[in-house]
Amino acid sequence: MIQIADILQTPLEYARLSTDELRDRITRRKAELNAVILGHNYQRVEIQAVSDFLGDSLGLSQEAAETNADVIVFCGVHFMAETAKILSPRKTVLMPDLRAGCPMADFVTADGLRRLKERFPGAAVISYVNSTAEVKAESDVCCTSSNAVEVVNSFPREQTLLFVPDRNLARYSAERSGRPYLTTSELGSEQIEELPEGAIVAWDGYCYVHDDLVFEELAAAKRRHPGAKVVIHPEARRDLLQHADFITSTAKMVDLAEEHDELIIGTERGLIDRLRQRFPEKTLIPLSGAAVCGNMKMNTLAKLAWSLDHEKHEIVLDEAVRERAEAALRRMLDLSGGWRPPSAEEEAIESAGLRSSGCDCA
Repeated sequence: MIQIADILQTPLEYARLSTDELRDRITRRKAELNAVILGHNYQRVEIQAVSDFLGDSLGLSQEAAETNADVIVFCGVHFMAETAKILSPRKTVLMPDLRAGCPMADFVTADGLRRLKERFPGAAVISYVNSTAEVKAESDVCCTSSNAVEVVNSFPREQTLLFVPDRNLARYSAERSGRPYLTTSELGSEQIEELPEGAIVAWDGYCYVHDDLVFEELAAAKRRHPGAKVVIHPEARRDLLQHADFITSTAKMVDLAEEHDELIIGTERGLIDRLRQRFPEKTLIPLSGAAVCGNMKMNTLAKLAWSLDHEKHEIVLDEAVRERAEAALRRMLDLSGGWRPPSAEEEAIESAGLRSSGCDCA
């Protein structure tokens, strides 16, 4: 057991320890707590190295729910830890830094969504998994970047859909499903008396990392690597997606890295850095060297060790909110066939140090 005298008081004190000391402390304390560490694809490489599972937010939460762990430590951002708690209500869920939020999730609040629902009483609400528990609880169904189009197509063609909080994923889903599209900002600036039938009304939010990707950077990368295939996350803007060979989630980007020797990848740098470690013989090019999520990078080994020693910061959800949010997630899983265990190929990736989640999610 960790002795009281061994427990340091602040993450800053832990930061003075060596990497080896931190890793040893994390391993020992994890065993004492019967804990599992989840590392999102965008985490620092050193966090990924001590994680029990690597992948996307929903897939990681599903993996943890299947384990016999008593404690889940989610190295990601706040909505991800909430999702773990939604799916594992009897487990203790911790996150190392409560300030690690998601600006895109913060675009929409439960109150704001309720007001939009009042304006369109017959509409169904689709919330991207990159949203808070309270927003999920106000939704009919959730979606991921992989199944958003499938979820949209599950509703009657004539029904209005409210899509929160990502306008870019909403536009991509609208174009793929052949539905009219407009944003909440357009609703506010124009006198729209009646929506087109079956319109998708998108909350005007976005992921700054993906929204800031620009065509000039892609063009420069293609000039340097003319034979490379281009894969871009659907949170990016339409003008980028039009030039992609593949538009897909980070989980499927792992699969593409297995299949192709040269890729230009349009997503956060954390995934690309890890893929380069896994496939040093391949040419894996970040579309933008500046595509870094500062919120994801708030988690450090020192904060993780502090979190385990102090059993902080615990995620607590109102049970009524949790149950309604879980219902929206379960509806999505029912639509897309539910969670599946990792494939043999994914198990091989795991054994090499890179675990791809089994849901191909956001």
